[in-house]
Amino acid sequence: MSGWLLPALLLLAVLLAWRAAKVVQRYHRTDYGSRWLNWLEGLNRLFCLKFHRLEHDALELPATGPAVVVSNHLSGLDALLLIAISNRPLRFMIAREHYNWPGFNWLFRAIGCIPVDRKGRPEKAMRDAIAALGRGEVVALFPHGKIHLPDDQPRPLKGGAARLAAYTKSSIHPALIEGVAGAGHILPALVMRGHARVHVLPVIDPAGKSHAELMQRMEELLNSS
Repeated sequence: MSGWLLPALLLLAVLLAWRAAKVVQRYHRTDYGSRWLNWLEGLNRLFCLKFHRLEHDALELPATGPAVVVSNHLSGLDALLLIAISNRPLRFMIAREHYNWPGFNWLFRAIGCIPVDRKGRPEKAMRDAIAALGRGEVVALFPHGKIHLPDDQPRPLKGGAARLAAYTKSSIHPALIEGVAGAGHILPALVMRGHARVHVLPVIDPAGKSHAELMQRMEELLNSS
C-alpha cells in the first residue's frame, strides 16, 4: 500500500464520521440526560423517518409533570417509533425476559426502562412506574401485553395503564401504529422497510373517571383499527 493511501483513508473515515455525527445531531430533539444517549435518540429519529418512512401526528405531552403513553403493539419497532415522535424521554415497561437480552440490557437500563417480572413480582414494576410518575416522568407501555395484530382474535387490554393513570392522576396519551412491514415480529421488523404511521389519538383525562371507564375508553381507541 502506498505510503499516502492509509493516512488518506483514515482522514476520509474521520470526515465521514464527522459528517454523519452532524447529520444525526440535526435530528436530535429529546434530552435523555447524556450526550451519548442524545446522539442515539437523534440516530433513532433519523432511522425511523428515513428508513421506515415514518409519518406521524404530533404527540402533545405536557411540558412537565407525569403522563402515560399507550399504544397498540405490532412489532419490535413500536417503541422506537414512539420514541421518535416524543419530545420527552419515555420510560417503557417491558417484560423482564426482554429487558435481560444480552447486548441490549445496558441500553434498556440507560434509558430507564422498567422491567416487568410477569411470572414473579409484577407489582414491583407497578411501584417503580408509580414512583417514576411521582417524579414527573413519562411512562410508556403496550396494554395488549404482547404483539397483537389487527386480524388476531380480540384480546382484552391489561389494566396497568388505567391503574397508573387513576392512582397518579396522569393523563393517558394513546397512539395507534400502522404500516410496519415486519408486523408480528420483533427483530425482523427493525430491518424490513415499510411506511410506518403513528396516529395520535385523543388524550384521556383521568379526572372523575373510574378504572373501568378508563379501560373502556382505551379499548375503544386502541382496538379501533
